[in-house]
Amino acid sequence: MLNFDFSLAFKENLGTGVTYEEILERSEVASEALKKVIDAKPGFIRILETKEYLEEVKNLTSWFANFENVVVLGIGGSALGNIALHNSLKPLNWNLTDFDRKGKARVFVVDNVDPEFVNAVLSKIDLSRTLFNVISKSGTTAEAMANYLVVRGFLDKAGLSPAEHLLFTTDPEKGVLRTIARKEGIKTLTIPEDVGGRFSILTPVGLASAFAEGINIDALYIGARHGLERYKNLKASENPLILNALLHLEAINSGKNISVMMPYSNRLYSLADWYRQLWAESLGKRFDRDGREVFTGQTPVKALGAVDQHSQVQLYNEGPKDKIITFLKLENFSTDYEIPALHNDIEALSYLGGKKLSTLLNSEQYGTALALAKNGVPNLTVTFPELNEENVGEFILYYELLTATMGELLHINPYDQPGVELGKKITYGLMGRKSYEDFLKEYSGDNWRLKL
Repeated sequence: MLNFDFSLAFKENLGTGVTYEEILERSEVASEALKKVIDAKPGFIRILETKEYLEEVKNLTSWFANFENVVVLGIGGSALGNIALHNSLKPLNWNLTDFDRKGKARVFVVDNVDPEFVNAVLSKIDLSRTLFNVISKSGTTAEAMANYLVVRGFLDKAGLSPAEHLLFTTDPEKGVLRTIARKEGIKTLTIPEDVGGRFSILTPVGLASAFAEGINIDALYIGARHGLERYKNLKASENPLILNALLHLEAINSGKNISVMMPYSNRLYSLADWYRQLWAESLGKRFDRDGREVFTGQTPVKALGAVDQHSQVQLYNEGPKDKIITFLKLENFSTDYEIPALHNDIEALSYLGGKKLSTLLNSEQYGTALALAKNGVPNLTVTFPELNEENVGEFILYYELLTATMGELLHINPYDQPGVELGKKITYGLMGRKSYEDFLKEYSGDNWRLKL
């Protein structure tokens, strides 16, 4: 079970901002927002009530066993969840060729169309021992489909059957990938219609690659279901989700428009990437639900402790007071090192001797949190007692539910993303897709360009 420490987020320890009692006095509005989300039962909650998607993935168990590699071809919500599960729940050296994986697959996520990045994966794997999971609900996502076509060309050139090496994770009924799959006998997994990409980590979108590499996907659901029961509590003093929502709403209302997530664990770092998309796409909106122009949202930033103590924390402490910080802490690491007691005659080194690396890392986390508070920067800490599927599943549900609750508090739709559509349409025009030529007309001349 996750633990939450809000001690350094309130005026009592900051000397500025809002007090704990003031937050509790405002809690009714957040409790109502949370209840509204739960009662609406959005897709990311509904899926926890069924085993349908778990079973759909597990039905491919014997097929997955044929492959040494699973390569995910997707972008955004079709990739970040896979990366977060892979990095948080498998050893950091899992994909190294000399690592004993006990028959479980290596997982690679190709989430960009940078040709050098694509080559870095495709040139180092045995195609005959690789499954490519193409993830796109519509089947028209330019980046995922471009990489699919590249891979398809590789398979054809190698004389390998696409139906034996391709898996499509897509809309249950319609779309380009569904059409191709029906025509060519390619296996498919379902992206539920009521689950958007950034909320899809606990659907087959994220579950398939996790299962193929040996992650216990049933335990992910157990953790998420436990979290749902825990965070349904509408009493603010007992629910860390309501407190967090109120703190972030207060931050936005007081001009703190940057939300930093700073894990003190390399394995937790990709969860901050997943959070960035969830928070940014869900809450960054021009219009509220009444059509009023509000330009609301909060810019999510990721940092890594202790690395970014030496690059970003100076700004956080002494720069603009426009941030609220969330630390992610790991209590028990899967491995640890005791620092040898050497150079005992040098005081600057001797104090380290006999201490563990994890002790140093977590001391740095707490020291940074205290220093931020001393400088009036609100911060909170989410602690993982250990990294396992139950705790990660709970974390995922917590932030999905927190994000949806923030959408209610901000009176915006957290499930759409209209701000990304124009860029897609202009790209289609630049690439010569029919019916998208008009999107280039406004930008076709050189008179507006400044080139040096």
